[in-house]
Amino acid sequence: METSRLSVPAAALAADFRKALRAARDLGVGGIELDARSGLDPTQVTQTGLRQIRKWLGDEGLVVSAIAFRTRGGYADPDRLEGRIAATKAALKLAFDLGASVVLNHIGEIPASEQTAEWRLLVDVLTDIGSVGQHVGATLCAEVGRSAPADLARLLKALPEGSLTCDIVTGGLVVHGHDPAQAVADLGGHIGSFHATDAVAGPFAGRGRAVVLGTGQVELAPVLAALEERSYQGWIGLEPVEARDAREELADAVDFLRAI
Repeated sequence: METSRLSVPAAALAADFRKALRAARDLGVGGIELDARSGLDPTQVTQTGLRQIRKWLGDEGLVVSAIAFRTRGGYADPDRLEGRIAATKAALKLAFDLGASVVLNHIGEIPASEQTAEWRLLVDVLTDIGSVGQHVGATLCAEVGRSAPADLARLLKALPEGSLTCDIVTGGLVVHGHDPAQAVADLGGHIGSFHATDAVAGPFAGRGRAVVLGTGQVELAPVLAALEERSYQGWIGLEPVEARDAREELADAVDFLRAI
């Protein structure tokens, strides 16, 4: 695999932004994922700040693959919902300003019934966010794994086209009892991001644990083949399991994927 398609999270590499960019460059990847809830507040970044960030990215030959904006609550959770919506919209604008097309987040629990107030709220909120995203040029991308592929497919049918895309997280899918290759098949036309992670399933869905890439139960080759069949040309994101060994672990993950 070409390492130019790989992306790593800046926050895992160093607290200092420029050091994180240099570390990503040294790994040989082409993309960097930025966290809008840790040191990069979308409402506080000025035009001067954006120009500086773009310059630093250019100096290291990196592209912003995505803006991560992982909230505590979902989009059908009424607690502090208005603030969550406004902040998500700001993150979408920041993503576009930095050249990324997606904002990564979970969307919270997807109601089982489409006849509930919670379902209607979720659809209304995501429709609103999706409309803003299409206007500014970036899309909210929902983590698959934490949300079941079948539930997301059902939700996508209820939303206007282009409102929401999916972030396939292979390890998360295994933890929650889903087949990553089947998830790609089921959601193929809606995949906006992909994260190659590994995990070991537990005795019950949701009770597994993340492990270093290549040491768990994720069979990555067929998943990547399924992505290729569906003409996915986006980023392949990597995530470390242990913060203290992040650089070494990410370097090993790059080598692992290079060999596939």
